Amino acid sequence: MADQDTIIIGGGHNGLVCAIVLARAGQRVTVLEAGPNLGGMAAESEFYPGFKSALAQTLYAMPRSLIRELDLAAHGLEFLSEPLPIRPLSVAGTSQSITALSLTGAQDDDTAAYPKYVTMLAKFAAALAPFWERTMPRVGSTGAADLMTFGKLGLKLRLLGKDDMLEFFRVATLPMRDLLDEYFSDDRLKAALCWDALIGSQLAPRSPNQAVLTLLNRMAGKDAGQHVIPKDGMAGLVRALENAAVKAGVTIRTDCKVKSVQIEGDENGQRCSGVELESGELLLSDRVVSSADPQTTFLKLVGAQHLEIEFTNRIRRLRNRGYVARVHLALSGLPAFQSLDSPMGRLIIAPSMDSIEFAWDAAKYGELPEAPVMEVLIPSLQEPNLAPQGQHVLAANVMYVPHDLKSGWTPQSRAELLNTVLSELARYAPGIQSLVVSSELLTPQDLASQCHVTNGHWHHCEPAIDQLLMMRPTYEAAQYATPISGLYLCGAGCHPAGDVSGNPGRNAAKEILA
Repeated sequence: MADQDTIIIGGGHNGLVCAIVLARAGQRVTVLEAGPNLGGMAAESEFYPGFKSALAQTLYAMPRSLIRELDLAAHGLEFLSEPLPIRPLSVAGTSQSITALSLTGAQDDDTAAYPKYVTMLAKFAAALAPFWERTMPRVGSTGAADLMTFGKLGLKLRLLGKDDMLEFFRVATLPMRDLLDEYFSDDRLKAALCWDALIGSQLAPRSPNQAVLTLLNRMAGKDAGQHVIPKDGMAGLVRALENAAVKAGVTIRTDCKVKSVQIEGDENGQRCSGVELESGELLLSDRVVSSADPQTTFLKLVGAQHLEIEFTNRIRRLRNRGYVARVHLALSGLPAFQSLDSPMGRLIIAPSMDSIEFAWDAAKYGELPEAPVMEVLIPSLQEPNLAPQGQHVLAANVMYVPHDLKSGWTPQSRAELLNTVLSELARYAPGIQSLVVSSELLTPQDLASQCHVTNGHWHHCEPAIDQLLMMRPTYEAAQYATPISGLYLCGAGCHPAGDVSGNPGRNAAKEILA
């Protein structure tokens, strides 16, 4: 007899969400986390004595429906601050501030255009929101449930009205540059507005494909996709998920790395029967749910010998090269950014969409950008316990930084990138170098090794149009169930993609319970 109904590999937010939903339905669930702490990329760590940060620093993609469904407020989740404004930085010039409701500091024509732009996107995001929270139909399926899903999507779009429906189909595949050029004239403003469509991907403003869809997905989260910092930082979210899981009866084991998924069967079919740990311990279960990325799950934990050749080849061909580096700075004081009265908010260093494009041009050929673009946050302004009193943490997402650096990741190349980032920061915050007590650089290779994610990609695999919806990660595994009976996926490599949304975890659990 199996030791438990379900084993979940990975204690990130998706794994915990999946565990909570299954356990509340009466299943015996065990979560296995390889590291010492739960949370995955949202796990808080001390990068220098007294200074703490998490890779996922803010919450923006998790829908209100999931927060309510899991009753996370009752388990300790609190939001003490308003959503963070976007603040495009300038060496000299007026200070701009962007929220979901307002734009200040911009030219009159851009200020007038902003409500029209936001209203258009919000309308499309609301139409699509329900479909991020459900299983996508199977390719070629004629089943009633799958046809109904397509029908509901069509109805949602049709209810927009003919003109808006046609506009949605036009806008949905536009490059962000073309869309923003239609509404705005200010280069700095346009660069800041396209950031949330591009971050974490292999896309730049001129790139065709699905950047607008990515943006609409993120806007389906709490507060229309605006970023908030929970009380106690992202540790507050992870703790609330852990509390909810424990109350539901979930068994949680940390420092518990899975060596392999156990497969049994013959030519008539194979079935997942449990996992083997690195320690040699064998755990039996009726099913296994992996929140690891698809390549790790199938090529390392399952093994190609248990998979069809064509499926294995499709998994190997998944595009999943990370292009975001993370920099953490321990600061002895609060830096002063030019044109800002306070560095509160998400600070975007990208003078124009061309500057983003130039950074991408270097990275796609394996080079470091001469002028990286970045998103800067000082989370200790909202959550003082992240740093000693009077001191601060600065966290920067730096694009584009290739996983496969042509010259190789050496101490010299790492020092070059860090110095370039510090120099770029100093252009906007003169004297910031004198405040740096310590620094931490995490390249995509570092993220790969520390977070156990292939090639250090935030989303486990690129959210490109051929790797989205009923094709994510491949059409054989797009409904969370895999070709191996009893083996499921629930991580960022599933529909609808990455970010701290919890949708893959909830969707996978509902598919199991259906």
